[in-house]
Amino acid sequence: MNRLLGWRAPLLSLVVFLLLIGVWHALTLPKSAAQTVNAEYAALVGAEASTGQKSAFPSPRDVGVKILEHLRDPFYDHGPNDKGIGIQLGFSVARVLLGYLLAALVAIPVGFLIGMSPTVYRALDPYIQVLKPISPLAWMPLALFTLKDSSVSAIFVIFICSLWPMLINTAFGVASVRREWLNVARTLEVGPMRTAFRVILPAAAPTIMTGMRISIGIAWLVIVAAEMLVGGTGIGYFVWNEWNNLSITNILTAILAIGLVGMLLDLMLAKLTKLVTFPE
Repeated sequence: MNRLLGWRAPLLSLVVFLLLIGVWHALTLPKSAAQTVNAEYAALVGAEASTGQKSAFPSPRDVGVKILEHLRDPFYDHGPNDKGIGIQLGFSVARVLLGYLLAALVAIPVGFLIGMSPTVYRALDPYIQVLKPISPLAWMPLALFTLKDSSVSAIFVIFICSLWPMLINTAFGVASVRREWLNVARTLEVGPMRTAFRVILPAAAPTIMTGMRISIGIAWLVIVAAEMLVGGTGIGYFVWNEWNNLSITNILTAILAIGLVGMLLDLMLAKLTKLVTFPE
């Protein structure tokens, strides 16, 4: 019985997937009657699509064929504006991880300080509340002006957007450690550093990891928009370049790749969160 219940969620997920593919296929079926259109539109979407013999929007089959085409050679490099989707994803992931790790190196120690000291919390809280709502992309012009490098500017934007969830969750987790545990540490005359690493850190770790999980999702979300602005390389630039080439099929393929990579990054952080979460 339990094995049957375990199959219910994957089965339901498969049914939803098939329904989505079915609706998508139905919406891209050719229209019954041909239409007369101007030459510019025909040149834009193709002769068959312009007359209704074929949908201008790619069908599931078109996208499937394009995915297989990308998988055959994902790392080709034919010049600045023609690189494989694997190379583009690699640039994006590298930028995200670098900006994310830099944010963790700042956010976690500062979050510890804020959580352990009410005075520091009251002193820094106004700055956090002012800076936190600012869109990371609003920093892009300033980053480009000061750093004068598009790739470094994109990493800076990832740093900014990753900083706040980790900082706030770390401070909250540290401040929420049970007073009884801290009192026991004081009674046993445990030093501040040892208390931080042996008592506070294990207790606050699940909350810190939750902040890190939120940050990686935001970072991956922002990098696509940042790369559209700065250009050069990356999956965001790939999407924008394919829009300029009017290749909707490639855009849909890139969107699926972005979603899958984002899911994998989230799953990795979810696994790490389980490792530091104690069963109740």
